[in-house]
This record gives sequence, structure tokens and C-alpha cells, in this order.
Amino acid sequence: MYPSPRALLQRHDLHAKKSWGQNFLADPAVLEDIAALSAPAEGEAVVELGAGLGHLTARLLGRGARVVAVERDRDMARVLRAELGERITLLEADAARLDWADLARRLGTPDEPGGPRRLAVAGNLPYHLSSPILFSLLEAAPCLRRAVLLLQREVAERLAAVPGAREAGLLSVLLQRVAEVELARRVPAGAFWPPPRVESAVLRARFRAAAEPVLDEARFGRLVKAGFGQRRKTLRNALEAARIAPPSRLLGAMAAAGIDPGRRGETLSVAEWAALERALGPAQPG
Repeated sequence: MYPSPRALLQRHDLHAKKSWGQNFLADPAVLEDIAALSAPAEGEAVVELGAGLGHLTARLLGRGARVVAVERDRDMARVLRAELGERITLLEADAARLDWADLARRLGTPDEPGGPRRLAVAGNLPYHLSSPILFSLLEAAPCLRRAVLLLQREVAERLAAVPGAREAGLLSVLLQRVAEVELARRVPAGAFWPPPRVESAVLRARFRAAAEPVLDEARFGRLVKAGFGQRRKTLRNALEAARIAPPSRLLGAMAAAGIDPGRRGETLSVAEWAALERALGPAQPG
């Protein structure tokens, strides 16, 4: 049995670093659930973000996964080397700055012969670093098969929110465009050592083979951000204020996409946002 977080910290003369947001998941049932969701098939490559002391890492290995453990804290990397050694591939790197295309090319597996190589991702994300890591995963979507992430509960609920929900926002639309997203389970603070002051949740994202099509990725992001930027405004007023396109062009695009300009941005589905972006036509230079 893998040692507890407290035992490992004592063994290696370490302590949890508050400045790094280190709260180590210790609950065996939660660890097993995350491992099972992350590595349903033996031999699959799983990139674990923020491997820490190796508790999830050990569970993934126990399921026959080929684990790439990403950890930027040198003290934690030292623990991983000592406890798990050559059973893992250790990357001392920033989880938000990985070369996902290279990892997928070297370690990923195709869904079908000749198809693109893709990876699974797992991790207990530090709360203060979840946004940059999530944006990096969005950019890497074509390289990913699934992501199973332990997040602050409020963040997980926002990412899984349906259109019209108060929690819905920019990140929920961007992620749901490329993946099917669901909350797998809630995790109480007592499941960690030391316990954080907030509840957590496990989020599962199953990445689509093809995302909802848009003409311009950057413009799609600006469009959705503007629509959620001023929630009290109608979609027409919010987009005109953000100068996404000339007012006449915006109105024409909304009409072509079958979207009432008087609606609020948070009520649009992912498909409607994509249809609106496509209806704007090719992006104008400058």
C-alpha cells in the first residue's frame, strides 16, 4: 500500500507548501475513482498534471497505465523518483506549458488504425493555477482523448454548466465546444491532507473527435467573452459594445443564425455560439 501523505512528508523531511497550493488527496476511494476514469484501458498513456507525492500516480500504475508525471516542485520530484523510480516518466515542467503535440506524437495511441494519436490527462490542479492549465488543455484539444481533473467545486460547476445556468461562462462554452463535460463526483475537504477550506469536485471531459466548427478560433473566443462580459445587456448591445463587428453585420449574422438579438448571451448553446461566429463570415483583416 502506498504511504499516506503525512507519512511521505515525514519520510522525506518535507511539508506542504501553502504558497504552492499543495493539498494532497489522501482518500483511497476518490483516488481509485479518478484513476478508473482516467485509465479505463490497460496500457494507455496518461499525463498526470501536478503529480505531487505520487498517490494518484501509484493508482494509475496499478491500473496498467503508462504514466507521464508532470511536477515542477523539485522536492516533490525527488519524492516521485525515490518512491516510483523508473515506473514513471517524470517531467519537471510547468503543467501549463507542455508541448502536447510532441507528447501525443511520442506517447499517444490512435482511436483507430492510422488515426491521430491522443492522450489522457489526469490531475489534482492547484486552485490558483487551474485557469492557465485549462486554457492550455483547450489549445491542445486535438491531442487529447479525455481529461479527469480535480478542481475547486465552484470551478468544476462552472465548466459543466448548461446554457442559461447562472454558473455558465466563457470557459464552459469553450470547453463544451470541444468536449462532453460532466461532474463525476464531489470531494469533501476532509479527503485531503492538509484539508483545504473549500470543497472540490472531479470533472470529466471527453474530447470530441471534431469540435463544433468555427471560421476563426480567436474570434469565437472574443465573441463568447463579449457575450458574457455584461450579463445584463442583450446580446446585441453586448456585442456592439465590444466592437466584434459593425452593427449591421452583427444583426445580419444573428438573423442568419436564427438568434434573437434581445436574448442574453448566457442563454445561447454552444452550437448557437458557433453558428453565430460562422454567420459573421470570413474574419476581416486588421
